[in-house]
Amino acid sequence: MKRVLLKLSGEALAGEKHTGFDEPTVARVAGQVKQLVDAGTQVGVVIGGGNFWRGRSSENIDRTKADQIGMLATVMNCIYVSEIFRSAGMKTQIFTPFSCGAFTELFSKDRVNECFEKGMVTFFAGGTGHPYFSTDTTTVLRAVEIEAEVILLAKSIDGVYDSDPKTNPEAVKYDEITIQEVIDRRLGVVDLAASILCMENKMPMLVFGLNEENSIVNTVSGNFSGTKVTV
Repeated sequence: MKRVLLKLSGEALAGEKHTGFDEPTVARVAGQVKQLVDAGTQVGVVIGGGNFWRGRSSENIDRTKADQIGMLATVMNCIYVSEIFRSAGMKTQIFTPFSCGAFTELFSKDRVNECFEKGMVTFFAGGTGHPYFSTDTTTVLRAVEIEAEVILLAKSIDGVYDSDPKTNPEAVKYDEITIQEVIDRRLGVVDLAASILCMENKMPMLVFGLNEENSIVNTVSGNFSGTKVTV
């Protein structure tokens, strides 16, 4: 694959602590991404903010303000993960849709392409810059904008199931499913806005478990055991 967009959940990066950062987990991700970069794959990254903030669970904070806190959580995550990637020998650049002083650079497709040509991993932090849009929507939006071949959706479970495998031991995993079926069956792979954006722009997704050994590398190399979401 020439260019991919990797979505990492904040909760997955927190490991068993479920909050903050788990450096061994992030280091394992960095090692895998470096293998992709060394093999010539251009990698963009979006990270959720759930290891710091789940604003929708609070009814005491205005939704717009809660979403802004969530955007800043993703900036913190990208700065941290970017530094771990650098320690693994990669060059990185963080882009945001709003100014963060010297911390990040304003998103521009031209600048992203320049970074890719230099072999850099690009991080897309801060969501879309607007409330009411999740990092799911950011993931699809950026994937479409940068013309990625596919979205790599690294989650805490190893694919898409017909029901929640955490609560239903009889849940059945799909090897392949269309985005229309995901929407119709309300499977919640990504939220509805992101699902529709995927469908309209024909952006496929590969959903897999982040915690499986070498899952990112295996997914890109074709040794895939998760769920392919087609368009």
